[in-house]
Amino acid sequence: MRSLAQRALAAGFGAHRMNMRNCGGTEAHCPALYHAGLVADILAWTKHLRARDGLPIFLAGFSLGGNQVSKLAGELGCDARSLLAGVCAVSTPIDLAVCSRCIQSPSNWLYQKQFVLRMKATLRRKHALFPHLFSLEAVERIRTIWDLDDRYVAPLGGFRDAAHYYGTQSAQNFLGDVRIPMLLVHAADDPFIPIDLFQQPAVQQNEWIQFVRVPHGGHMGFLARRTPKFWLNELVLNWMECLVPSVFSTLQFPHPVVSETR
Repeated sequence: MRSLAQRALAAGFGAHRMNMRNCGGTEAHCPALYHAGLVADILAWTKHLRARDGLPIFLAGFSLGGNQVSKLAGELGCDARSLLAGVCAVSTPIDLAVCSRCIQSPSNWLYQKQFVLRMKATLRRKHALFPHLFSLEAVERIRTIWDLDDRYVAPLGGFRDAAHYYGTQSAQNFLGDVRIPMLLVHAADDPFIPIDLFQQPAVQQNEWIQFVRVPHGGHMGFLARRTPKFWLNELVLNWMECLVPSVFSTLQFPHPVVSETR
């Protein structure tokens, strides 16, 4: 997010980096947790920017943020055109249930362990601020992301359980309704998100979606030995710059704005 924002600024864009709820020391601001389908905050922020500046907006989301911006674009459908110039999603778990199971594979134990530990720390901080929201009794027994979502994230988000949460909030349910330019970037060797997920008609048959499959990059590890090191930034910026003339001709605005979420 930081490197893309820096590259966007250098290219003459404005850049805004948005924390999800409870990220960046924001636990005290609201009782709710973020989840992969929570788009209300992004929508409110983009509407604020649009009303304040009157400029076209590009959204770029990474990992769970990619699921959020993809879901938002699909939910808005044609209405997105009055708010957004385009949406980019990178390393996106468009099927949350499949990806949650993939993370449980033995080869991914380190990533899952670190993620679960960090979420447990977030829950403890949240409980200290809002002790009436949930009990910490089950925290120490949780070992997987699925269990964590099943016991805490799903109920706090208004879902019956993890399966209900994953089944209703996965971006794949909404990609078929996207009606603004969308860039999906995914690496074939992503250890958590199978590349085959993107072969579905919602991606391949939607003329508004440009899917970029790269052989290497893992999960958001798009690095090169040569300059530019963070080559994903060049890909995303080139895509946005190609859209700028059409944005100008339609909206007649002087400068686009980049807004990101993770």
